[in-house]
Amino acid sequence: MSARLIDGKALAAQVRSELAARVAALTARGITPGLAVMLVGDDPASAIYVRNKIKACEETGIRSYAIHLPATVTQQELLARIRAWNADINVHGILVQLPLPPPFDAQRVIESIDPRKDVDGLHPENAGLLLLGRPQLPSCTPAGVMRMLEAAGCNPAGQHAVVIGRSIMVGRPMAMLLLAADATVTLCHSRTPDLSAITRQADILIAAAGRRGLVTADMVKPGAVVIDVGIHRTPDGRVVGDVDFDQVRHVAGALSPVPGGVGPMTIAMLLHNTVRAAELAVDAARGRGVQSASD
Repeated sequence: MSARLIDGKALAAQVRSELAARVAALTARGITPGLAVMLVGDDPASAIYVRNKIKACEETGIRSYAIHLPATVTQQELLARIRAWNADINVHGILVQLPLPPPFDAQRVIESIDPRKDVDGLHPENAGLLLLGRPQLPSCTPAGVMRMLEAAGCNPAGQHAVVIGRSIMVGRPMAMLLLAADATVTLCHSRTPDLSAITRQADILIAAAGRRGLVTADMVKPGAVVIDVGIHRTPDGRVVGDVDFDQVRHVAGALSPVPGGVGPMTIAMLLHNTVRAAELAVDAARGRGVQSASD
């Protein structure tokens, strides 16, 4: 038995194609979706992520506003930049690349973003809407995973979904989206005893623990759908995930690779949230009787 691979790269290209048509429709009305991206400090991985996001914006027709601030910038200066973007009608989405270098208060920075422009889905208002089952701008990685499950022909309704990891960026919102899709959800973490006994019950297994090779073949139910959110670089330069791919591919029914799985979908859903935020802004303006440039 060999698992079907869930090709996140191909699916992300499909999502970007769909978004390009929506961007064109907005542009025809005088609205070009805009994403403002802030990078603080000189972390090489973060710089690569930001470049990839800006490139994806260009390919989809989204206007990007990128700013790179030194690690010596003050939190007050950073918050002032976000306030300016909050007030800018040409900016529909705001992304602050995480993690922020110390001593910045990341939670305060997140909460300073207008929730209508919070395309990372981390603002308490958006997190609360997700908890209520009314997601407006859901977290990008979990939203991408849901699209991957759909592409794999996996309907979570009535399935037992196990999520390993309880971070605010992935684990917790992932559990809420699965619950909203009528799955029975178990959320595991570093303090969960006998983890493998739980994961072996999973019809859907989401690995987002941040531990290289954590999930081995004996932890997977035969035929389960396994999504690997982890990303790690080995000493020999390979990129791997939280799942032991070579082992698990012989047990799972469907499996996402690393790289080429969740990563491209995370960026695709960031673009999706930006376009969605622009569409919501247009709807809100129409409700207030404000005309677009083409009206």
